[in-house]
Amino acid sequence: MNPSFTQRILLTSMAGLMALTVVACSKTDDVAAQPVPSTTVGTEVDDTLLTTHVKTALMDNMEIKGFDFKVETRKGEVMLSGFADNRSQIELAVNITRAIPGVKSVNNNVSLKDGATTLGTKLDDGITTTRLKAALMADTTVKSADIAVVTRDGHVQLSGFVDNQAQIDRALEVARSVEGVTQVGNEMTLKK
Repeated sequence: MNPSFTQRILLTSMAGLMALTVVACSKTDDVAAQPVPSTTVGTEVDDTLLTTHVKTALMDNMEIKGFDFKVETRKGEVMLSGFADNRSQIELAVNITRAIPGVKSVNNNVSLKDGATTLGTKLDDGITTTRLKAALMADTTVKSADIAVVTRDGHVQLSGFVDNQAQIDRALEVARSVEGVTQVGNEMTLKK
């Protein structure tokens, strides 16, 4: 069942509002001595709206599966991560993203899927993702709201814009300790 245009707009608006809420609630003390390059509230709102526009454009394209992509934005730089069926889906997603007004650059961290996935594997991957997100949230040295988690056949992909290398190292360490994780891919980038 394909959602109507009105339903897609409503879902996209709700996603944007939720993202704004996460941005507003994710302000915590920095764990490193180096200051993180700051953004204004206006920039954060612009980035949230840009993320919403990219997600909507990806979902509207029938040749790619928009829900298989994670989209994160910082100061107009859009990071795509997740898994795609083939290279043409990845190239199309990057081209669609570049065409969105306001996108300054696209960081492509999308990986190719390895074969077919069973329902049981999808369920196991969902449980692994949930466990990892909970472990990241429980760790006070990691700003878990900055890190996206995607799991495919036990292979975890961490992506996002983080404050410092210590957070990347700690997130990778936490991910490797979670039951069900067979491999960890690092697609995290330091905030500019």
